[in-house]
Amino acid sequence: MEQLKTIGRELAMGSQGGFGQSKEFLDLIKSIGEARSKAEEERIIIHEMETLKRRLTDPDIPKRKMKEYIIRLVYVEMLGHDPSFGYIHAVKMTHDDNLLLKRTGYLAVTLFLHEDHDLIILIVNTIQKDLKSDNYLVVCAALNAVCRLINEETIPAVLPQVVELLGHSKEAVRKKAIMALHRCHQKSPSSISHLLSNFRKRLCDNDPGVMGATLCPLFELITTDVNSYKDLVVSFVSILKQVADRRLPKSYEYHQMPAPFIQIKLLKILALLGAGDKQASEHMYTVVGDIFKKCDPLSNIGNAVLYQSICCVSSIYPNPKLLEAAADVISRFLKSDSHNLKYMGIDALGRLIKLSPDIAEQHQLAVIDCMEDPDDTLKRKTFELLYTMTKSTNVEVIVNRMIEYMISITDHHYKTYIASRCVKLAEEFAPNNHWFIQTINKVFEHAGDLVNIKVAHDLMRLIAEGFGDDGDTVDNQLRSSAVESYLRIIGNPKLPSAFLQVICWVLGEYGTADGKYSASYIAGKLCDVAEAYSNDESVKAYAVTALMKVYAFEKMSGRRVDVLPECQSLIEELSASHSTDLQQRAYELQATLGLDAQAVENIMPADASCEDIEIDKDLSFLNNYVQQSLENGAQPYIPESQRSRMDDISAIKSLDQREVVSHSLRFEAYDLPRPPVPSSVPPISPAVSAELVPVPEPYHPRETYQSTSDPSVSDDGLTRVQLRLDGVQKKWGRPTYSSSGSSVSTSTPQKAVNGVSQVDSTSSVSSKPTTYNSRTSEPEISQEKQKLAASLFGGSSKTERRAPSAAHKATKAHHGADKLHAAKKAVTSTEVAVPKASHQPPPPDLLDLGEPVVTSSTPFVDPFKQLEGLLDESQVSSTVNSKPVEPNKSPDLMALYSGTAMSGQGSNFMDLLSSNKDDLNLSSGLSKVTAKTGQGETIVSNLTQFSKGPDAKASLEKDAVVRQMGVTPTSPNPNLFKDLLG
Repeated sequence: MEQLKTIGRELAMGSQGGFGQSKEFLDLIKSIGEARSKAEEERIIIHEMETLKRRLTDPDIPKRKMKEYIIRLVYVEMLGHDPSFGYIHAVKMTHDDNLLLKRTGYLAVTLFLHEDHDLIILIVNTIQKDLKSDNYLVVCAALNAVCRLINEETIPAVLPQVVELLGHSKEAVRKKAIMALHRCHQKSPSSISHLLSNFRKRLCDNDPGVMGATLCPLFELITTDVNSYKDLVVSFVSILKQVADRRLPKSYEYHQMPAPFIQIKLLKILALLGAGDKQASEHMYTVVGDIFKKCDPLSNIGNAVLYQSICCVSSIYPNPKLLEAAADVISRFLKSDSHNLKYMGIDALGRLIKLSPDIAEQHQLAVIDCMEDPDDTLKRKTFELLYTMTKSTNVEVIVNRMIEYMISITDHHYKTYIASRCVKLAEEFAPNNHWFIQTINKVFEHAGDLVNIKVAHDLMRLIAEGFGDDGDTVDNQLRSSAVESYLRIIGNPKLPSAFLQVICWVLGEYGTADGKYSASYIAGKLCDVAEAYSNDESVKAYAVTALMKVYAFEKMSGRRVDVLPECQSLIEELSASHSTDLQQRAYELQATLGLDAQAVENIMPADASCEDIEIDKDLSFLNNYVQQSLENGAQPYIPESQRSRMDDISAIKSLDQREVVSHSLRFEAYDLPRPPVPSSVPPISPAVSAELVPVPEPYHPRETYQSTSDPSVSDDGLTRVQLRLDGVQKKWGRPTYSSSGSSVSTSTPQKAVNGVSQVDSTSSVSSKPTTYNSRTSEPEISQEKQKLAASLFGGSSKTERRAPSAAHKATKAHHGADKLHAAKKAVTSTEVAVPKASHQPPPPDLLDLGEPVVTSSTPFVDPFKQLEGLLDESQVSSTVNSKPVEPNKSPDLMALYSGTAMSGQGSNFMDLLSSNKDDLNLSSGLSKVTAKTGQGETIVSNLTQFSKGPDAKASLEKDAVVRQMGVTPTSPNPNLFKDLLG
């Protein structure tokens, strides 16, 4: 009676839910499907999780119910929630003897767990037992678990059973055993390196499913090692021929195509084995040709097989008949109305062009239609095809089309990609340098800062070097054309920073070379650029250097230099800049304006940007100075690698001293508080150094209680002369050698502020993107398309590369040796910052005389000690040389600035002073300096003497700490070069 009730209850449950599932489970699925929002769905799942947690705690759950609960946990997992509380119940279900429950447990475990989960160890023993089962369904379930859950550590536990199952009587077991062995090879190739021959054996299996499963591991093995499987070419060709001849059962057909996925995999394998091997490719020609004939072009799967056949033909040794058959298939693809087939045709055409460039001419109109198609993906693929078929005869049309497309898109990633492709094509196939410059200008104008800065340097190098052997006339025409184009472009709003650097450099070098434009006009344009891009320090630096070149060339020509008011205001503004680089350039420009023509010609030779400059990397010209300083008691240079060890030793010593003091008892009384002593350092003239300026103490609200006892303010209300520490991080501690404080950079990093390029519609080089229709409905071909096709495909089929840039490496031989010697010494004289440099400076950029070169050094002779006048008057007066300077010798001005590192073009004005370095009069205590200029005039520079203050050691320690923190001088000093040069 009880059995009848149980059967009736089960029948009633089956009639309500179907397939033995309860109505509650079906309601769960229905409610999830009908949920109208994510919040409602999450509410249903959370309620279901709470229900399952409560019911799984029951110790006496029927197996049928447990199976249903596990399936409901699978639904919870699939919807993105964490049902980890029920994982252990799924693991327990894999141990059940019931086949349905075991397979349900394996299914849940493979979905719940990953290969490194902690519960994997609990099912390894079960998998081993099930792999030996007599029921092949249990074996298949265990093999599925092996593919999903076995990791590198557990492979040895199941590998013998998997290899044994390769000879199982059931084809389904053999197929899954191949898949499991393939998975083991992916996880640990070394573990089954001795079992790879089993893949070769299973390739000859009687069941097509086992053979098809073997193709996947063989494809991976052939990809890594082709030569080891060359002997299987005949076997693969035989299998492909049988499949193409429909010798497989009907169950392997898909849309009336015989085993298309096996055909695709075999074609991929044959493409690898036949690449560059004529003997192996000859075995493939017949079967591949049969596939071209037998494939149905009306179905998607047939077109997929045809596309893979074209890929195989393009990879193996070329055959004319197969290439012709592939071209016919490509023609059908390109003429189709489906965008997917057009995409396949463009991709396949790009593969065949590498073997037969003439094939593109047969489909030129179809390619043009794809290039004008509104489908963006198809258009991009077409541009990839055009990129591969570019040559010197069609480069202008293709690059112009690519630039028009680049203007029309907003995707920055792809715009960067298109810009790089345009630049590469222009560099390789440019018909002339004029077209190259115009093209690069368009790319810069429309791509903005997305273009690599190297492109800007290459453009400047090309303009400077010209055509090489074609003569100066052609080079001057090129430079004049570049100046005219840049003067038209310079008025456009928001040009990219790299492009502006090129414009400023070209205008400075060649703006007034042909006499078409006056120096005032070019200088006004450069001042407008510096004012419009005031936030970009690099652009302003290039503009100031260009101004210096323009005025220098005017002086060398003997013409009168009239500085514009806006230029003078720019110089005054930059002289007070916080950037030391801009400040240095402004002072150099002021100094250059006061020099004569001979001096300017020595420091800035005309058109010398391509001359080679030799640099004394070892600074051998300072050897005598270093030796003399060491003899006078200067400390030797300590390498950076040894400074950290010295810091550690000093720290340990100070720690030991503190420990000794802390452990000993002190019985003396506390010291009485000392009254504050006002500072008695005399005021220093601001003309002494650009490093020291009178600055009032900054006001800090949280430190107002110290204002009454601040010794930096004197009784008469005057502020104390001190270093400006605005924006400098304050550090405390005794000054030591450190990597961060031992070097002070003389230039600031340059940033490209101009981020987005906007182009004025009135620009003469910008062009509006053309809007195209997808296809024309008229049967006749328009005249415009015929012209475009002729320009793209009508040229010579031979790919012509641009000759190696021999012209780019040619130097100007017509420059005099005296200019080159002056340029070399100008660079050599600037590197006087470190007597023995611990590193070598990088080679200079030959195109940009204004690029700053960062130098970090630690001077042996402290310039602050000389400028602060901490020596006694008696010592200073004793070292004064009262004898007049001989007329044929130059004074020692470099010794006064031995701690200042000047770089880039900012050091050019010192060339005249350091040209006779062998005649330097080394004297550190001059009170008056008398110099003889080139025209016979005498310049007297007075150096103010100072008396030593009462707190000399404290002042020295404070100054040393400040200098090691990296102070950047930010104050103007208009008298700096006036004192030196008159």
